[in-house]
Amino acid sequence: MEDQDFLLFIKKIKEHTSIDLALYKEAQMKRRLTTLRLKRGYNTFISFFEAMMKDKELFYEFLDRMTINVSEFWRNPNRWELVEQKFIPEMLKRNRRLKIWSAACSTGEEPYTLAMILAEQGALAETSLHASDIDDGALEKARKGLYLDRSVRDVPANYVKKYFKQDGLMFHVSEELKKSVKFQKQNLLVDTFDSGYDLIVCRNVIIYFTEEAKHVLYQKFAKALKPGGLLFVGSTEQIFSPGQYDLEAAETFFYRKKGV
Repeated sequence: MEDQDFLLFIKKIKEHTSIDLALYKEAQMKRRLTTLRLKRGYNTFISFFEAMMKDKELFYEFLDRMTINVSEFWRNPNRWELVEQKFIPEMLKRNRRLKIWSAACSTGEEPYTLAMILAEQGALAETSLHASDIDDGALEKARKGLYLDRSVRDVPANYVKKYFKQDGLMFHVSEELKKSVKFQKQNLLVDTFDSGYDLIVCRNVIIYFTEEAKHVLYQKFAKALKPGGLLFVGSTEQIFSPGQYDLEAAETFFYRKKGV
Protein backbone atom coordinates (compact mmCIF):
# COMPACT_ATOMS: atom_id res chain seq x y z
CA MET A 1 0.00 0.00 0.00
CA GLU A 2 2.81 2.39 0.83
CA ASP A 3 4.41 1.93 -2.60
CA GLN A 4 1.05 2.44 -4.32
CA ASP A 5 0.56 5.63 -2.29
CA PHE A 6 3.91 7.03 -3.47
CA LEU A 7 3.34 5.97 -7.10
CA LEU A 8 -0.03 7.72 -7.12
CA PHE A 9 1.64 10.79 -5.61
CA ILE A 10 4.22 10.77 -8.45
CA LYS A 11 1.40 10.47 -11.01
CA LYS A 12 -0.61 13.36 -9.55
CA ILE A 13 2.44 15.62 -9.22
CA LYS A 14 3.22 15.09 -12.90
CA GLU A 15 -0.40 15.73 -13.94
CA HIS A 16 -0.60 18.99 -12.02
CA THR A 17 2.92 20.42 -12.30
CA SER A 18 4.75 18.64 -15.19
CA ILE A 19 7.41 17.63 -12.65
CA ASP A 20 8.24 13.97 -13.21
CA LEU A 21 9.54 12.57 -9.93
CA ALA A 22 10.07 9.21 -11.65
CA LEU A 23 13.14 10.75 -13.30
CA TYR A 24 14.77 11.31 -9.90
CA LYS A 25 16.54 8.58 -7.92
CA GLU A 26 13.64 7.05 -6.04
CA ALA A 27 15.31 6.10 -2.76
CA GLN A 28 16.76 9.59 -2.18
CA MET A 29 13.62 11.40 -3.29
CA LYS A 30 11.23 9.22 -1.30
CA ARG A 31 13.34 9.52 1.86
CA ARG A 32 13.47 13.33 1.69
CA LEU A 33 9.77 13.71 0.92
CA THR A 34 8.74 11.20 3.59
CA THR A 35 10.63 13.24 6.17
CA LEU A 36 8.84 16.41 5.05
CA ARG A 37 5.42 14.69 4.89
CA LEU A 38 5.69 13.29 8.42
CA LYS A 39 7.08 16.58 9.74
CA ARG A 40 3.98 18.33 8.41
CA GLY A 41 1.65 15.70 9.92
CA TYR A 42 0.38 13.78 6.88
CA ASN A 43 0.01 10.00 7.11
CA THR A 44 -0.04 9.35 3.36
CA PHE A 45 1.48 10.92 0.27
CA ILE A 46 -1.98 11.46 -1.22
CA SER A 47 -3.14 13.49 1.78
CA PHE A 48 0.14 15.40 1.52
CA PHE A 49 -0.48 16.07 -2.18
CA GLU A 50 -4.04 17.29 -1.55
CA ALA A 51 -2.77 19.65 1.14
CA MET A 52 -0.06 21.00 -1.20
CA MET A 53 -2.64 21.81 -3.85
CA LYS A 54 -4.44 24.04 -1.33
CA ASP A 55 -1.40 25.51 0.44
CA LYS A 56 1.10 27.40 -1.74
CA GLU A 57 3.66 27.62 1.07
CA LEU A 58 3.57 23.85 1.58
CA PHE A 59 4.02 23.35 -2.16
CA TYR A 60 7.04 25.65 -2.17
CA GLU A 61 8.47 23.71 0.76
CA PHE A 62 8.01 20.50 -1.26
CA LEU A 63 9.86 22.08 -4.20
CA ASP A 64 12.64 23.26 -1.93
CA ARG A 65 13.08 19.79 -0.44
CA MET A 66 12.96 18.16 -3.86
CA THR A 67 15.56 20.42 -5.44
CA ILE A 68 18.02 20.57 -2.51
CA ASN A 69 18.72 24.30 -2.65
CA VAL A 70 22.25 24.24 -1.31
CA SER A 71 24.51 26.80 -2.90
CA GLU A 72 27.43 29.09 -2.12
CA PHE A 73 29.40 31.74 -3.92
CA TRP A 74 32.62 30.37 -5.39
CA ARG A 75 31.70 26.79 -4.45
CA ASN A 76 34.85 24.69 -5.01
CA PRO A 77 37.08 27.77 -5.47
CA ASN A 78 39.79 26.07 -7.53
CA ARG A 79 37.21 25.28 -10.24
CA TRP A 80 36.02 28.90 -10.31
CA GLU A 81 39.62 30.06 -10.59
CA LEU A 82 39.77 28.13 -13.87
CA VAL A 83 36.66 29.91 -15.08
CA GLU A 84 38.11 33.27 -14.07
CA GLN A 85 41.73 32.85 -15.14
CA LYS A 86 41.50 30.49 -18.12
CA PHE A 87 38.12 29.89 -19.72
CA ILE A 88 36.47 33.33 -19.67
CA PRO A 89 39.65 35.06 -20.97
CA GLU A 90 39.87 32.47 -23.77
CA MET A 91 36.25 33.08 -24.71
CA LEU A 92 36.68 36.85 -24.68
CA LYS A 93 39.61 36.62 -27.07
CA ARG A 94 37.29 34.98 -29.60
CA ASN A 95 34.19 37.05 -28.93
CA ARG A 96 33.41 39.96 -26.57
CA ARG A 97 29.67 39.25 -26.59
CA LEU A 98 29.23 36.07 -24.55
CA LYS A 99 26.09 34.06 -23.90
CA ILE A 100 26.12 32.22 -20.55
CA TRP A 101 23.52 30.14 -18.68
CA SER A 102 23.44 29.08 -15.04
CA ALA A 103 21.02 26.12 -15.08
CA ALA A 104 19.31 25.03 -11.85
CA CYS A 105 20.73 28.18 -10.27
CA SER A 106 19.00 27.73 -6.89
CA THR A 107 19.10 30.96 -4.86
CA GLY A 108 21.46 32.78 -7.24
CA GLU A 109 24.95 32.40 -5.82
CA GLU A 110 26.24 30.76 -8.98
CA PRO A 111 25.06 33.33 -11.58
CA TYR A 112 26.20 36.16 -9.33
CA THR A 113 29.63 34.51 -9.10
CA LEU A 114 29.71 34.48 -12.90
CA ALA A 115 28.62 38.13 -12.97
CA MET A 116 31.48 39.15 -10.66
CA ILE A 117 34.03 37.37 -12.82
CA LEU A 118 32.65 39.00 -15.97
CA ALA A 119 32.53 42.44 -14.34
CA GLU A 120 36.17 42.18 -13.31
CA GLN A 121 37.10 41.46 -16.92
CA GLY A 122 35.03 44.32 -18.29
CA ALA A 123 32.64 42.00 -20.09
CA LEU A 124 29.49 42.01 -17.97
CA ALA A 125 27.63 44.73 -19.86
CA GLU A 126 28.08 42.91 -23.17
CA THR A 127 27.28 39.44 -21.82
CA SER A 128 23.87 37.79 -21.98
CA LEU A 129 23.69 36.05 -18.58
CA HIS A 130 20.69 33.79 -17.96
CA ALA A 131 19.80 31.81 -14.83
CA SER A 132 16.97 29.35 -14.32
CA ASP A 133 15.46 27.11 -11.68
CA ILE A 134 12.28 25.09 -11.14
CA ASP A 135 11.66 26.58 -7.69
CA ASP A 136 9.80 29.91 -7.52
CA GLY A 137 10.90 30.40 -3.92
CA ALA A 138 14.56 30.01 -4.81
CA LEU A 139 14.22 32.39 -7.75
CA GLU A 140 12.57 35.01 -5.54
CA LYS A 141 15.52 34.83 -3.14
CA ALA A 142 17.94 35.04 -6.07
CA ARG A 143 16.31 38.20 -7.40
CA LYS A 144 16.52 39.83 -3.95
CA GLY A 145 20.25 39.09 -3.76
CA LEU A 146 20.41 38.96 0.04
CA TYR A 147 22.67 36.35 1.66
CA LEU A 148 23.97 35.23 5.03
CA ASP A 149 27.66 35.80 5.73
CA ARG A 150 28.44 32.07 5.45
CA SER A 151 27.46 32.14 1.77
CA VAL A 152 30.27 34.56 0.91
CA ARG A 153 33.07 32.87 2.88
CA ASP A 154 34.89 31.70 -0.28
CA VAL A 155 34.50 34.95 -2.21
CA PRO A 156 37.84 36.78 -2.61
CA ALA A 157 38.01 39.68 -0.14
CA ASN A 158 38.36 42.33 -2.85
CA TYR A 159 35.21 41.01 -4.55
CA VAL A 160 33.24 41.10 -1.29
CA LYS A 161 34.25 44.72 -0.80
CA LYS A 162 33.40 45.69 -4.36
CA TYR A 163 30.20 43.73 -5.08
CA PHE A 164 28.45 43.42 -1.70
CA LYS A 165 27.09 45.74 0.95
CA GLN A 166 27.22 44.27 4.45
CA ASP A 167 24.36 44.72 6.88
CA GLY A 168 25.13 42.79 10.07
CA LEU A 169 25.20 39.10 9.18
CA MET A 170 23.63 39.77 5.79
CA PHE A 171 25.27 40.72 2.51
CA HIS A 172 23.44 42.53 -0.29
CA VAL A 173 24.56 41.89 -3.88
CA SER A 174 25.26 45.11 -5.77
CA GLU A 175 22.61 46.50 -8.10
CA GLU A 176 25.08 46.18 -10.99
CA LEU A 177 25.15 42.40 -10.57
CA LYS A 178 21.40 42.07 -9.94
CA LYS A 179 20.57 43.95 -13.13
CA SER A 180 22.92 41.78 -15.17
CA VAL A 181 21.23 38.41 -14.50
CA LYS A 182 17.95 37.40 -16.15
CA PHE A 183 16.22 34.88 -13.89
CA GLN A 184 13.42 32.64 -15.14
CA LYS A 185 11.54 29.52 -14.10
CA GLN A 186 12.45 26.34 -15.97
CA ASN A 187 12.04 22.59 -15.71
CA LEU A 188 15.24 21.11 -17.18
CA LEU A 189 13.65 17.75 -17.86
CA VAL A 190 10.64 19.08 -19.76
CA ASP A 191 11.33 22.53 -21.20
CA THR A 192 13.23 23.28 -24.39
CA PHE A 193 16.63 25.00 -24.15
CA ASP A 194 17.89 28.06 -25.94
CA SER A 195 21.04 27.60 -28.04
CA GLY A 196 24.35 29.24 -28.89
CA TYR A 197 25.78 29.29 -25.36
CA ASP A 198 29.48 29.88 -24.76
CA LEU A 199 29.19 28.47 -21.24
CA ILE A 200 26.55 26.43 -19.40
CA VAL A 201 26.99 25.91 -15.66
CA CYS A 202 24.91 23.11 -14.12
CA ARG A 203 26.42 21.82 -10.89
CA ASN A 204 25.32 19.42 -8.16
CA VAL A 205 21.88 18.82 -9.67
CA ILE A 206 22.30 16.04 -12.20
CA ILE A 207 23.37 13.60 -9.46
CA TYR A 208 19.74 13.45 -8.31
CA PHE A 209 18.45 12.15 -11.65
CA THR A 210 18.22 8.61 -13.02
CA GLU A 211 20.74 7.49 -15.63
CA GLU A 212 18.10 7.84 -18.36
CA ALA A 213 17.31 11.40 -17.31
CA LYS A 214 21.01 12.27 -17.15
CA HIS A 215 21.48 11.00 -20.70
CA VAL A 216 18.64 13.19 -21.99
CA LEU A 217 19.98 16.23 -20.12
CA TYR A 218 23.52 15.88 -21.42
CA GLN A 219 22.16 15.61 -24.96
CA LYS A 220 20.09 18.78 -24.45
CA PHE A 221 23.01 20.69 -22.92
CA ALA A 222 25.33 19.67 -25.76
CA LYS A 223 22.84 20.89 -28.36
CA ALA A 224 22.47 24.19 -26.48
CA LEU A 225 26.22 24.88 -26.63
CA LYS A 226 27.88 26.52 -29.60
CA PRO A 227 30.88 24.65 -31.07
CA GLY A 228 33.73 25.14 -28.61
CA GLY A 229 31.31 26.04 -25.81
CA LEU A 230 31.80 24.66 -22.30
CA LEU A 231 29.63 22.67 -19.90
CA PHE A 232 30.71 23.07 -16.25
CA VAL A 233 29.37 20.33 -13.94
CA GLY A 234 29.63 19.53 -10.23
CA SER A 235 32.41 17.71 -8.39
CA THR A 236 30.46 14.42 -8.32
CA GLU A 237 29.10 14.61 -11.86
CA GLN A 238 31.91 13.42 -14.10
CA ILE A 239 30.76 12.40 -17.60
CA PHE A 240 32.42 9.09 -18.33
CA SER A 241 31.75 8.94 -22.08
CA PRO A 242 31.49 12.57 -23.21
CA GLY A 243 32.05 11.65 -26.85
CA GLN A 244 28.53 10.26 -27.15
CA TYR A 245 27.25 13.80 -26.59
CA ASP A 246 29.78 15.36 -28.98
CA LEU A 247 31.71 16.65 -25.94
CA GLU A 248 35.33 16.24 -24.85
CA ALA A 249 37.04 16.85 -21.52
CA ALA A 250 38.63 20.30 -21.30
CA GLU A 251 39.59 20.15 -17.59
CA THR A 252 38.23 18.18 -14.66
CA PHE A 253 34.46 18.85 -14.59
CA PHE A 254 34.60 20.97 -17.76
CA TYR A 255 33.47 19.58 -21.12
CA ARG A 256 33.90 21.30 -24.47
CA LYS A 257 31.59 20.85 -27.41
CA LYS A 258 33.50 19.60 -30.42
CA GLY A 259 33.62 21.57 -33.61
CA VAL A 260 36.30 24.24 -33.13
